[in-house]
Amino acid sequence: MTATINDAAAQASWPLVEAACRTAGLDPAGAEPVRIADHAIWAIPGEVVVRVTRPGRRAAAHDELRTARWLADHGVLAVHPALDTAVDLPQDRAATFWRRLPNHTVGHHEDVARLLRQLHHLPVPAHLAPLDDPARKARVRLEAVQHNGVVSEADMGWLVAYADDLADAWHTLAPGRAPAPLHGDAWAGNVARTSDGRAFLLDLDSAAVGPPEWDLTSTAVKVTTTATIAMPEYERFVAAYGGYDVRTYGGFEVMRGIRELRMVTYAIQTATDHPHTVPEARHRVACLRGFNGPRPWTWTAVPHPPGSPGPIV
Repeated sequence: MTATINDAAAQASWPLVEAACRTAGLDPAGAEPVRIADHAIWAIPGEVVVRVTRPGRRAAAHDELRTARWLADHGVLAVHPALDTAVDLPQDRAATFWRRLPNHTVGHHEDVARLLRQLHHLPVPAHLAPLDDPARKARVRLEAVQHNGVVSEADMGWLVAYADDLADAWHTLAPGRAPAPLHGDAWAGNVARTSDGRAFLLDLDSAAVGPPEWDLTSTAVKVTTTATIAMPEYERFVAAYGGYDVRTYGGFEVMRGIRELRMVTYAIQTATDHPHTVPEARHRVACLRGFNGPRPWTWTAVPHPPGSPGPIV
């Protein structure tokens, strides 16, 4: 690790990165943090990227490798494993190793749509589990941060109850499109666009089988909730997917609610390690609770902390 990294979350993940590399027979000397968010992602010499999960995500890491190989077999561009197996770590964590992509930028929304259209038409593989409760991720985060002081006890109680209501609503969703393979967290930040115009899917650990509408909702909320993309751009997304606008789906409000809640709980989780993000987390909670007027709300990306390796959203 370089001596100049002064971000506490990056420093905390370093011993795990070092241990995983040693176990895998790789030299971690000169490693640099790439992104410290839900997972800790580091680059090591040799064009390899190490991804260390949060606690409780070991099984998902092993499945992510299976998903990457399955996508490669079906011609879908995605990150590719540098090693075939994960290294198990304490606290039900794991580290996976990936080939570093060429120089790239965040994907376009149309890239997301094209990749999802391709993914949703693939046969369902045996290793993917059903998407049974996407609100669970928010509840897990709330349980982990309930005493961190970022939001009030009243807000926390409301958020937990709201998560439970959304979980119940998920199981009574209106009929939609046929179940398909899902990315599970499909948005432009999880797509990399290289200089030659190719687009690659990233972060495959949420892959599952379920309603295709779930993957499409992440981009739709950028119009309906946060107003971070303009309507013409969203219309190009819809066209690139094949003309289907998820906002017309009868279960969209439930899916939108779950996505919003996950965005809010991500901000609360981030504020635990980066206190300067507390105002944004509290602002999002107030919006969700109806204290800041109707949608769309003004949400900003959770800013990167001073001295950190880069943005955390």
